[in-house]
Amino acid sequence: MRTAALFCCLSLLCSCTETEKKKDHHIIEVKRAEQPPALDGRPNDHIWDQVAWHAIDQNWMGNSYTHEDFNGRYKLAWDANALYLLVEVVDDVYYDKTKDPLKLYWDDDCLEIFMDGDNSGGLHQYSHNAFAYHVALDGNVTDISTDKTVLLFNDHMTMESLKEDQTMTWEIALKVYPGNYEEDSENNVEKLSKNKKMGFALAYCDNDGSLERENFIGSVFIPGEDKNQAWINADLFGTLILIE
Repeated sequence: MRTAALFCCLSLLCSCTETEKKKDHHIIEVKRAEQPPALDGRPNDHIWDQVAWHAIDQNWMGNSYTHEDFNGRYKLAWDANALYLLVEVVDDVYYDKTKDPLKLYWDDDCLEIFMDGDNSGGLHQYSHNAFAYHVALDGNVTDISTDKTVLLFNDHMTMESLKEDQTMTWEIALKVYPGNYEEDSENNVEKLSKNKKMGFALAYCDNDGSLERENFIGSVFIPGEDKNQAWINADLFGTLILIE
């Protein structure tokens, strides 16, 4: 009798664990770069000719916008040391009204990179189970800390951006950290390898001169009425699979 009860409890626990596990969606296979890109803001590296563009076209916040107001796309690659991003945005107005990088950064034009290094999903608003990096036009990188303040995470990525007319291009090498990342501690950067899965999404905060951002445009579909949830819940991130 006790054995049967124990078996039922274990089965229920396994069932709950499986139910709570993040479900992979918006799956992208990411090709390995034989040589890392030069990070000069120009898409001239051999790897960028070998991989496809992906769209940033899901309106998470704001009214409908035109193609002339905003359009964005990105490419991905990897090697053992980093995930590489090539992001291209065409925006009719680039607006950076708050110079302090730790204040109201979400209401300026900025790129947002969502990264869940072990694809575990779950809540991350005040933890580093996953990151929601805000990349400002001036290159500063912020996220919310575990004590609910805002910190700079500039050392988590190396980047170069280039603006020509209305087109801005970022070339980024993003370090990937495990879910046990701790602030003010020595944290080992993960060595990436074939078949690794990571949670990932991109978004862009677009403001043409208003007090608050006018649109928040992402790379993955988010169901429901309130689509501004990725900064809280990593279950909504897409899934990257590293391939050769």
